[in-house]
Amino acid sequence: MINSTLDSARIDFSTETLWILNSVLALIMFGVALHIKVSDFKALFRNPRPVLVGVLSQFFVLPCLTFLLVLIVQPIPSIALGMILVAACPGGNISNFITSYAGGNRALSVTLTAIATLLAIILTPLNLSFWGSVYPPTQAILKEVSIAPMEMIEIVSLILGVPLIFGIWINEKFPVLAVKLSKYLKIISLGFFVCLILFVVYTNRLLIEDYLTYVFWIVILHNAIAFLTGYSLASAAKLPRVDIRSITIETGIQNSGLGLVLIFTFFEGLGGMAILTAFWGIWHLISGLTLGSIWAYKPLREGVGG
Repeated sequence: MINSTLDSARIDFSTETLWILNSVLALIMFGVALHIKVSDFKALFRNPRPVLVGVLSQFFVLPCLTFLLVLIVQPIPSIALGMILVAACPGGNISNFITSYAGGNRALSVTLTAIATLLAIILTPLNLSFWGSVYPPTQAILKEVSIAPMEMIEIVSLILGVPLIFGIWINEKFPVLAVKLSKYLKIISLGFFVCLILFVVYTNRLLIEDYLTYVFWIVILHNAIAFLTGYSLASAAKLPRVDIRSITIETGIQNSGLGLVLIFTFFEGLGGMAILTAFWGIWHLISGLTLGSIWAYKPLREGVGG
């Protein structure tokens, strides 16, 4: 019964609310970009290994492990596609704050956010289409919605790419203004985003209550795997501890807001996808801040390891 009802359910999300969500996400990305300079990308060429490990963790290993988790758990199709979509998204913007709080490499975190955002324009639609099409139950959903890859690329570019480039330009040309703006923008935009997610959850609370138990353990397991993916890969690469913390957080904190935009734009608020992604957006804040708090009180020493 849960299979058919949740796969056919639709979350109530108006066009106006979707535009607000798009604007808030763009504002969050702009606020993050105000901390980024062109020199951050130049540093990548001097020491590319941490960034390459971070990108590999986010866009290749996590989607692959997510697919394996789907095969093992075999959730209903809309939940499975939601898991694949979340894994296909770039790191969430709150990751920079959590990394700084946890004593990680903030410069690496910001650089990874910038690189992942640019790569997401191509890799998010590509990962969603590829992994969604090789699993028959989700393949059926993708056929029904007939996603236009170029349209998805355009939306991701407008929400993430344009604000990123504009924010970097402001920081390069008007650094004093960038500092002033960034102080307020991140707090305001993130607060607005959390309120918007809670509003969506509240207005659809009856539907969410019916399936929360089913989704709850899947999100916790999936999110734990995401953190472990970043930690294990960075440790295996023998990176400094400060970098391991950054890559762990960048992989475990996904841009669920972007996921919701894509769900309400292309999947008409498909119930399973939307519930899983919305709950992920709430849970990764709890798990990320918990991990950040543990690391914040665990002094770093030279060498590798967490």
